[in-house]
Amino acid sequence: MRVTTKKRGTFRSVQGTMSVGAQKSIELPDGMWERISKKAYELWEARGRREGRELEDWLDAEAIVMEDIHEARE
Repeated sequence: MRVTTKKRGTFRSVQGTMSVGAQKSIELPDGMWERISKKAYELWEARGRREGRELEDWLDAEAIVMEDIHEARE
């Protein structure tokens, strides 16, 4: 699994799991991190490459990807 973060205007992938609090890790299906990362990068570019809004871009991307998956299942 990959966690993607943005640093100095570029996104980079980091192997590992995402911790929630200090106690749990979130495991997502294969390919999910990549889809969210790609969408977050697209949002970051579309929003003028704003620094300091990485979390907003990531959460919005996550919501979009999850909605796409939900719609595909219907």
